Amino acid sequence: MTSPTGAPEPDPRDLLRLDGLLSDDELLLRDTVRRWVGDRILPEVGTWFDEGRFPSRELAPELGAMGLLGMHLEGYGCAGSSATAYGLACLELEAGDSGARSFVSVQGSLAMFPIWRFGSEEQKQEFLPRMASGELIGCFGLTEPDSGSDPGSMRTRAVRDGDDWVLNGTKMWITNGSVADVAIVWARTDEGVRGFIVPTDSPGFEANDIHRKVSLRASVTSELVLTDVRVPESLRLPEVTSLRGPLSCLNEARFGILFGAAGAARACYEAALDYAGDRVQFGVPIASFQLTQRKLVEMMVRVQKATLVAIHLGRLKDTVGLAPAQVSFGKMDNVREALWVAREARSVLGANGITTEYPVIRHMNNLESVFTYEGTNEVHTLTLGQAITGLNAFT
Repeated sequence: MTSPTGAPEPDPRDLLRLDGLLSDDELLLRDTVRRWVGDRILPEVGTWFDEGRFPSRELAPELGAMGLLGMHLEGYGCAGSSATAYGLACLELEAGDSGARSFVSVQGSLAMFPIWRFGSEEQKQEFLPRMASGELIGCFGLTEPDSGSDPGSMRTRAVRDGDDWVLNGTKMWITNGSVADVAIVWARTDEGVRGFIVPTDSPGFEANDIHRKVSLRASVTSELVLTDVRVPESLRLPEVTSLRGPLSCLNEARFGILFGAAGAARACYEAALDYAGDRVQFGVPIASFQLTQRKLVEMMVRVQKATLVAIHLGRLKDTVGLAPAQVSFGKMDNVREALWVAREARSVLGANGITTEYPVIRHMNNLESVFTYEGTNEVHTLTLGQAITGLNAFT
């Protein structure tokens, strides 16, 4: 159909025709991931959320076969995709559930990326191909019970003992922790902050799942306890001795999140749009009410803007690169906009909005975690404040 001006009739799910900004290869990837999410995530994720589980072992090989694990890395069995392509995959995965996107983000950006960027050639050859295939699952140990937004105050320490390092400490809120085969653990040493590839079957390594969550329930979240864990020198990441290491990994993960949040927002908007067209009150669909139309319009505008920001930042990363403040812009604003959309969509669905028969309350609860992890909203605000004023307000 065409509008009175001769232009194509706007698509209520893509009013600005943002698909036109994507290449044929990007659309193919996006649609492939979308179909997989529709086949493998959406039919079961409500149950996984209710039961507080995520079938990591079952899904990891499928994600690996699609080339989604470490997909933005070059070589070692990784797909070598563009940043934009990686972002689009994250968008579709989080349209299914934040837990699915978190699994892929942690595997690729937080576990594989530090090995790829800071590891030795031997480490890359040993771990990356098996992680890219989904044979090995990784996790990222940085956050501690008393050290979230201030990783510089971490207490986990690594001490040399002959040809080994001995690690002691506790890490908290670790995605994939109890299902991981290897953990990238960051610890203080006499020479600075160092990263270690720690096999999770090492004596003294313990992973305890965190229960009673009402957010990110379809995701494994754990506490890691390291008690005199002995790691050989060959498993120390040799190319980093400062917080620059873990912070660069977080920046990679935040990039995936800013795309993923747009996916969660889209899922909520589309659920509300469909529901409003079907739900009849006072003899007419509630979509015909002015107040409902305003809610739908506000949701649509925020989803389109968030998607546009994500694609723009993806193009920048693929061409000239992204400064941390630019990633903070996308993570901060896209997540808060997605959370607004989820809450508004919940109101459109009324009482049906609080059940996992519909996706909205699940996304709404998940986004409360996404709002906090990989840098809180407040931290990203101060990062942007420093970028535009040149003044540090963190202390």
